[in-house]
Amino acid sequence: MGLFTGKKGIVLGIANDRSIAWSITEHLHREGAEMGFTHLPDTGDRPKNQNKVGKLVDPIGSKFLMPLDVCNDEQIDAVIAKAVETFGKIDFLLHSIAFAPPQDLTGPTWACSRNGFKTAMEISAYSLLAVAGAAKKRDVLSSDSSILTLSYYGGEEVVPGYNLMGLCKAALECGVRYLASELGPEGVRVNAISAGPLRTVSSSGVGDFDKMQIVNRAISPLRRNLDVDEVGSMGMVMLSKLSSGMTGEVVHVDCGFNIMGAPPVDFMEKMSVAGG
Repeated sequence: MGLFTGKKGIVLGIANDRSIAWSITEHLHREGAEMGFTHLPDTGDRPKNQNKVGKLVDPIGSKFLMPLDVCNDEQIDAVIAKAVETFGKIDFLLHSIAFAPPQDLTGPTWACSRNGFKTAMEISAYSLLAVAGAAKKRDVLSSDSSILTLSYYGGEEVVPGYNLMGLCKAALECGVRYLASELGPEGVRVNAISAGPLRTVSSSGVGDFDKMQIVNRAISPLRRNLDVDEVGSMGMVMLSKLSSGMTGEVVHVDCGFNIMGAPPVDFMEKMSVAGG
């Protein structure tokens, strides 16, 4: 028997096979979880997003696959209602959703538009509150359930190039703490993973992403970048009973980058040599 044998949940935000949410899903599946999934709504006659996600989740026994626009309360409620119909109660909910308009994300924060800020915050931060609220209203969360979302260090400190998304992640992490406080009396845990820079659909829109990986590799105590499977395994742990005493936490999976208050000695020595 696996850790998730008999456990049921929903996964929001898989884009493709490089998504962190997909890596976590693979680990959940290996441990016996039953899951329902969502995909970005398709436009036009071609179900491009549905097919892309379906090719991943159908072979692992997906219980349902539904479109979800997190700016649409009716679609959020429809997904939660489907979970109630399919599972009755769920034991976990994975939220892996973030977006900012490219023109607002790639420039300095002072230059982001009012509408761009609203859109980025609504999708990247408010969506967690909206989904958790819908789940609570329909009483779908079991008394020993776990909600997990995904963040990044740019929500704690300034990471050049992360810009507007850093503000969104700061709001998301604060939302985690408030949800943990409010849902905790019902046995629901809410946590986040702050992953190091990984090449995903979301990161492709971040300016200077290649430089972020170079800096992370040079400064992290482990002197390397992260593998998505390392986030996948920790995501599974955070959704499981192995982390039953943790809530309201932001767990860093970044090869130790977040602990460094200054660059390591060997990094400074290389900089000295490069600078002559």
